[in-house]
Amino acid sequence: MMAISTSITPAITPAITPAITPGQRRWLRGEAHPLKPVVMVGQAGLTEAVLAELELALSHHELLKVKINVGDRALRDAILTPMIERTGSVLVTRIGNVAVLFRANPKKRSPMVLPAA
Repeated sequence: MMAISTSITPAITPAITPAITPGQRRWLRGEAHPLKPVVMVGQAGLTEAVLAELELALSHHELLKVKINVGDRALRDAILTPMIERTGSVLVTRIGNVAVLFRANPKKRSPMVLPAA
């Protein structure tokens, strides 16, 4: 039912995003509040196409919302965990079907600057 492949190699090697402090997490939640979901995971689950789109979106936006339209909480967690691990992103928050992910991109022309701890 859920298609999660273990042989997915992202085109872009994910940058290791350092752990964020609770204050930075709160600031990121505030910045993400007005955003609309950019990537949506449907009933097919986590596929190579979804991961490729997520890589592209994280490289471009750094902070984004992901909508996961699958069954129950356990299934959403089963999709979200490998998604975070494979992209090297940090889970800022998750409420219901929507998760907020952050991954710094220092190569971006105007990278997002987190407030001091």
